[in-house]
Amino acid sequence: MDTRVPPVPMDPATAVMFRLDGQDPDEMEALFARVLSYTHYALPDPPVSVDARLFGLLPHHSVDGFSRLPDVLLRNIVSRLPVKEGARTAVLSRRWRGVWRSAPLVLVDSHILPAAAATAAARGDARRITSAVSRILAAHPGPFRCVHLTSSHMEEFHGLLTRWLRILANKGIQELVLVNRPWPLDLVLPSTFLGMTTLTRLYPGLWKFPDTAGIPSATCLPNLLELGLCSLIMESKDLDFILDRSPVLETLYIHEIAVVDAPRLERLILTGCWSRGGVCTKVKIGYAPKLHSLGYLDSGSHDLEFGNTVIKAGTKVSPSTMVPSVRVLALEVRCGVRNDVKMIPTVLRCFPNVETLHIMSGKTGQPSGKHNLKFWNESGTIECISSRINLLVFHDFRGDRSELAFLKFFFESALVLKHVVIVLANAWFTSMEDMHSKVNPLRSMKRASAGSKIMVTGCSDAEDGGMGNFKRAPGSSIGDPFVNF
Repeated sequence: MDTRVPPVPMDPATAVMFRLDGQDPDEMEALFARVLSYTHYALPDPPVSVDARLFGLLPHHSVDGFSRLPDVLLRNIVSRLPVKEGARTAVLSRRWRGVWRSAPLVLVDSHILPAAAATAAARGDARRITSAVSRILAAHPGPFRCVHLTSSHMEEFHGLLTRWLRILANKGIQELVLVNRPWPLDLVLPSTFLGMTTLTRLYPGLWKFPDTAGIPSATCLPNLLELGLCSLIMESKDLDFILDRSPVLETLYIHEIAVVDAPRLERLILTGCWSRGGVCTKVKIGYAPKLHSLGYLDSGSHDLEFGNTVIKAGTKVSPSTMVPSVRVLALEVRCGVRNDVKMIPTVLRCFPNVETLHIMSGKTGQPSGKHNLKFWNESGTIECISSRINLLVFHDFRGDRSELAFLKFFFESALVLKHVVIVLANAWFTSMEDMHSKVNPLRSMKRASAGSKIMVTGCSDAEDGGMGNFKRAPGSSIGDPFVNF
């Protein structure tokens, strides 16, 4: 089911907060509709499907095999059903009566009224969903394995939300996705969630982060492994607060804004970035000695700052601007755009120990300059390309000259390269013959690493693929979080 939020008019406060002089109101409404959709794309999928069902016996079957299963298996089965289907198993027989209440709960509010969640739900539908959520939270004793609340009108039920969060904290919530729908964006997220000591995964979206100044210093999220911040209004001190109090945090996903200073941080994933009125998102990496995976960095949409140095094309790289811990790096590049391409050599020199490089080839539109092999050769030696990178994944390959020039330079410079994966932008090619004509030059290119292998694979429509559609599987503590081919 498509869980993207449909266009909803902004409330006056949000419109004033984000209105820019000279911007067309209709364009701004369309922009924020896209923000809502991008936010939902960035959220992890729930562990159950809305279409899952548990069917009874067929008429000619007289043996109830399910009821003979051990309790642990019955609870496992029920926990994989939508919440309504799981609760209904209590009427199957006396054997099933207590199974739902003893199984770790998975609650996805968009599964309660799927048709309403897929559209701009009317107030009546929102109230029905909210009422059902309240009954379920009260009826189930916990623990709560996973709760996704994305379809209630949070402004209208803000006091109730605080009570919900208190219940979740008391009943052992493990994974929580909490999205403010539909407006206003400056609605303050209740600070109750900071007391959820059992949380392992947290994704708040479209909120104003609570002011942490008055929160007790002993507050801690001792089990939080994964944190996703999706379109939040927050100050850097509040981000520092939650990072400082998440001692085992391994993965941080930030949607639209990034400020990092975390000694235990291993992965920093940026998705669906957008800029307002030409203002770029700042990505600052300070003290992050364990940072292993980073991306997607976009030189066109991000102002990059490593250490205390703002990175520009031609910036002289020094130890203070290097991030030596990063082994997996993902970049978005519009190979036909001069300013994008000029940044790449400098950015790569800041990551001398990268072993896996992902390049997302962005749509160029009208090219702003020719970037042939001469341009790349004049950029000089890039340490990570010449002596470190053994895997290159090139996403959304279209076969234009600028892409081929970069790949030719890379192949001729990469001495330890073992594997190259070319992921095609399928919708870009008019026929199989057209695709082969663009791919064949890659196979004939000279390679400094004679034993390297090239694999060409397809992907979904480039319009919908890539970063905006980035999803994580549960427990995504994998070596390369950008593998999606």
